[in-house]
Amino acid sequence: MTVNFPPGFLWGTATAAYQVEGAPHAAGRTPSIWDTFSHTPGRTLGGDTGDTATDHYHRRRDDVRLMADLGLGAYRFSVSWPRVQPSGRGHANQPGLDFYRALVDDLLEHGIRPVLTLYHWDLPQELETAGGWPERGTAHRFADYAHLVAEALGDRVDMWTTLNEPWCSAFLGYGSGVHAPGRTDDLAALRAAHHLNLAHGLGAQALRAALPSHGQVSVTLNPGVVRAFTDAPADLDAQRRIDALATRIFTGPMLHGSYPDDLLADTAGITDWAFVHDGDPGVIKHPLDSLGINYYTPTVVAAATDNGLPGEAPEPSPWPGAAGVAFHRPPGKRTAMDWSVDPTGLYDLLVRFTEEVPGLPLVVTENGAAYDDKPDGDGTVHDPERIAYLHAHLDAVRRAIADGADVRGYFLWSLLDNFEWAYGYSKRFGAVHVDYATQTRTLKSSARWYSQVARTGQLPLY
Repeated sequence: MTVNFPPGFLWGTATAAYQVEGAPHAAGRTPSIWDTFSHTPGRTLGGDTGDTATDHYHRRRDDVRLMADLGLGAYRFSVSWPRVQPSGRGHANQPGLDFYRALVDDLLEHGIRPVLTLYHWDLPQELETAGGWPERGTAHRFADYAHLVAEALGDRVDMWTTLNEPWCSAFLGYGSGVHAPGRTDDLAALRAAHHLNLAHGLGAQALRAALPSHGQVSVTLNPGVVRAFTDAPADLDAQRRIDALATRIFTGPMLHGSYPDDLLADTAGITDWAFVHDGDPGVIKHPLDSLGINYYTPTVVAAATDNGLPGEAPEPSPWPGAAGVAFHRPPGKRTAMDWSVDPTGLYDLLVRFTEEVPGLPLVVTENGAAYDDKPDGDGTVHDPERIAYLHAHLDAVRRAIADGADVRGYFLWSLLDNFEWAYGYSKRFGAVHVDYATQTRTLKSSARWYSQVARTGQLPLY
């Protein structure tokens, strides 16, 4: 017995440029902040870098054929900013753009819809040296970059995403420092969040100006599923604080045209938000054709107490203005990332945004899990845990659709095992196993399972 997804539902997988491409110096590419960060001793597990990654830059044709063999309808990829605009300003680097032209042509030739993300965390190092996302000028540089990529690819790509997970860029990059560029400054993190919001708005305007009328503009967020440890007022207030920092700092201006009052009050000891200029909220609140939602695991919080609740946020923290909040380990099964498996969080997000912004289509742009996948003696890679994870989360999507959510597609993270940021090559999210020594690709059992779902639009019942 099976249950059906709506006709036209988009089934795809996703990757990010720095995690898969490699070829860091090819065709005029210059360093991004992730090149600098990963080459700094102690920043990544084992000193791993994305210099080779999965060598997608040289193996793109094979990877596209792999997607086609799996029957996927769409591929969500990101453009490497320093590959197409090496200094982060000025004219386009045509040899760098040629890679993406060829990738898009390959996808279209195989009937796969290209879904392009402009920014997945690889800021050109020159722009970081000039101040990075805490500086307003970076938002304007992003708009210029968006326009030149749209001019090059807008005739063949109709789904565009400005930013991927700006929360990570701002708060892991400039708050806790566990992501590039590795800075630890609460004020810089809040400034970065605003200028990422502004970059989204300015970038969306630039896309509209350059794209054909049928071009679709979106943004991908990783909104928090924040749950209170108890229903005590102090724990509920902790939940409110973290929801403001995890989600509403972006959805407030992007979807509603203003920052939440409680966020401004919570962070008043850090900044007066004078970096928000008149007119900025109106630019940021650009009409969207869809909203991308990434989801992996929920967050459980409580008010910190003198007896030291377990799991309190480390210092430096990605949560400016939330020193009185303690973080608890959510219950349930765990992935290799030690993240709890809880598909109800994805359902809750889809229902939340359906109610918050009626009429705005939603796309699950990332969802997946890392497990310790190893080939068997015969070379096969069985990953039943990932199949169970995907089944449960796709069922959550199905239930949300049944309850009125307008969900248009689902993108599995990720197509390939790849460079997992600060974790290096230690965590495997791919539906396709990669032997990093030989770059051999091997379909895991989850890839075959997902292929059947994508081909039929049907989710088999357990």
